[in-house]
Amino acid sequence: MAALSEFDVIDRYFRRPASSAILGIGDDAALVTAAQGCELAISVDMLVEGRHFETGVDPESLGHKTLAVNLSDMAAMAAKPRWALLAGALPRADAAWLESFARGFFALADAHGVELIGGDTTRGPLNLCVTILGEVPAGRALRRGGARPRDSIWVTGRLGDAALALAHRRGEVELDADELAACTHALMRPEPRVDFALRLRGLATAAIDVSDGLAGDLPHVLRASGVGAEIDIAAMPRSGAMERLLGGEARPTALQCLLAGGDDYELCFTAASENDDAIAARAREGHLAATRIGTIVEGSTLFVRDERRIALSPPRGFAHFAV
Repeated sequence: MAALSEFDVIDRYFRRPASSAILGIGDDAALVTAAQGCELAISVDMLVEGRHFETGVDPESLGHKTLAVNLSDMAAMAAKPRWALLAGALPRADAAWLESFARGFFALADAHGVELIGGDTTRGPLNLCVTILGEVPAGRALRRGGARPRDSIWVTGRLGDAALALAHRRGEVELDADELAACTHALMRPEPRVDFALRLRGLATAAIDVSDGLAGDLPHVLRASGVGAEIDIAAMPRSGAMERLLGGEARPTALQCLLAGGDDYELCFTAASENDDAIAARAREGHLAATRIGTIVEGSTLFVRDERRIALSPPRGFAHFAV
């Protein structure tokens, strides 16, 4: 069987007829136009083998995650994702791998109405990069700089399970088979909270997606908004596996995973406390768990309340350039 060229890879696995774009894959550049009254939200994320995912991971799950991390950025801005560009360095053009990867990528793209409109491929160490474009009504994007003292702090879903999967593989915690399967699913199949984020327009004051751990990401909101925060560990949503580990000898490691593990891709947002009931109602309407975990305070410090009130200084999440 003849080796696949760059153009074979694009044509066979990634080219689709343009539906919402004026011009999609096949020219030197794609052409799109935003809906009237909307601004374009644009984000890019890269996943590198050995840094963001392990060698030999399921390619269908990797296809899902490659797009999911970008959709999570759109959720943080309350933007509706529309178009994506995919660039990838591949060690080789493996037909079975490409077919599986594309299946995972397009299943999530179709679920969110995202059209792949271009990209690039080359040979090299496995490296995947997506640029995503979304639309948001002018002036209504969620930003990091809108949190105010006495606002409630919320997170969606559960925190720390993806980090637990990695901690198990490193031998730092012990998960049973069912726990490991659930935590691995959280690591490789994150669910971007786009639909719920659109329901937060007009309610939330600031937002960020939790990609590097709550203790690493929430401070970005605090700095942009010029405020501090106090979060309650007891209120932070967690799985049964996390709860079990927090109650035993592995508590320090589990607590690190809960607070700063990374790869959650949940939404952390703030809102005026008088909107607590409305937010809870919208979460129920969307069949999504959203949990109030703390309060924005005066100052600039992130406090964590466990057995006692502790200032996290400096707060740290996943570090991309750590040795």
